[in-house]
Amino acid sequence: MRIAPIRHHLSIRWRAGASALVLVALVSAMAAQQSDGWRQAAPGLVLVFPADHASHPEYKVEWWYYTGNVADAGGRRYGYQVTFFRFGIVAKPENPSRWAVRDLFITHVAVTDIDGDAFRFTERMNRAGVGWAGASTGAYRVWNEDWEARLDPATGRHLLSAVDAGLGVELELEPGKPPVRHGRDGFSRKGSAPGNASHYYSLTRMPTRGQLTIDGRTVAVEGETWMDHEFGTSFLESGQRGWDWFSVQLDDGTELMVFQLRRDDGSIDPRSSGTWIAATGESAPIENGEFSLEPVQRWNSEATGAEYVTRWTIDVPARGLKLDVRAAVDDQELVTDASSGVTYWEGAVVVEGTRDGAPVHGRGYLEMTGYAGVAMGRLLE
Repeated sequence: MRIAPIRHHLSIRWRAGASALVLVALVSAMAAQQSDGWRQAAPGLVLVFPADHASHPEYKVEWWYYTGNVADAGGRRYGYQVTFFRFGIVAKPENPSRWAVRDLFITHVAVTDIDGDAFRFTERMNRAGVGWAGASTGAYRVWNEDWEARLDPATGRHLLSAVDAGLGVELELEPGKPPVRHGRDGFSRKGSAPGNASHYYSLTRMPTRGQLTIDGRTVAVEGETWMDHEFGTSFLESGQRGWDWFSVQLDDGTELMVFQLRRDDGSIDPRSSGTWIAATGESAPIENGEFSLEPVQRWNSEATGAEYVTRWTIDVPARGLKLDVRAAVDDQELVTDASSGVTYWEGAVVVEGTRDGAPVHGRGYLEMTGYAGVAMGRLLE
């Protein structure tokens, strides 16, 4: 029998009604005019590493996203997600007090026991300014109470630590390949207005080791992680319902990222795009129209009633690539009523297919937003 995910744990520094307050604040803030003191994403920003792993508080929205596929010594497979979100509420609060709410930090942590067909997640939300949560600008460190992601300057490794109530991760990640800048030199267009964009890069294959905890059971694991860092002020626009995003790590050493933006009328937005990464680390953009995502199989959530596509065909003709991508576990849905109020599906996937006619296999992660609850365009416009 399928074990129902844990959907209730929260650490927050406000009392009852906080999640509703946050959702209202986010929608109001994101819908404000762009002359409110926040910097807009624009072409020409040169991303420099490791400096740009750190926070960019002049932009309204920022996230650091880690998703990985790992296994224990016996070959039992797991997926994991650690995401730190920073949402700017007021660029320059009138109240100079450190208690003034300039930024909210939300963290989602999830572990999938693939062979055990189980998925668990937990969440936290805290304000910055009083030390409960924050992100450094001089060196890479983002935290939410005792959960953190940081860069070890001596080794260059990314260190993740987020464990609470019998669930979480403690991992060391090697940088792996050089950072990959998506879009045009890291400028990723998401909408028609000039500011509807982000600065976006990834570390696409990070050797990973450490331990996962699920249901109070801790296991040593090794594998590979994909890291995304994205920041901007208005990502989407009204009429954009959500997106389907894929990260794929193939056994021939290549990687693929593609996403499609879905509109309210069911059409695919022309700003959909992707990136191809060679085994040697070189990358090339994939424009809308140069790839297709075809739904194959669907799954209905008992928790929300949402219908997600849990099996897809990805076709990238110019790369001779045709992939069958299926969820490692159907139910990897996060219902974050206690923090952001957003419901989305984020989970490990198994990949099989061909490249130039030769068989390839791989692992990856799939994210699907806008299938339940508030449209992402309302939150991120």
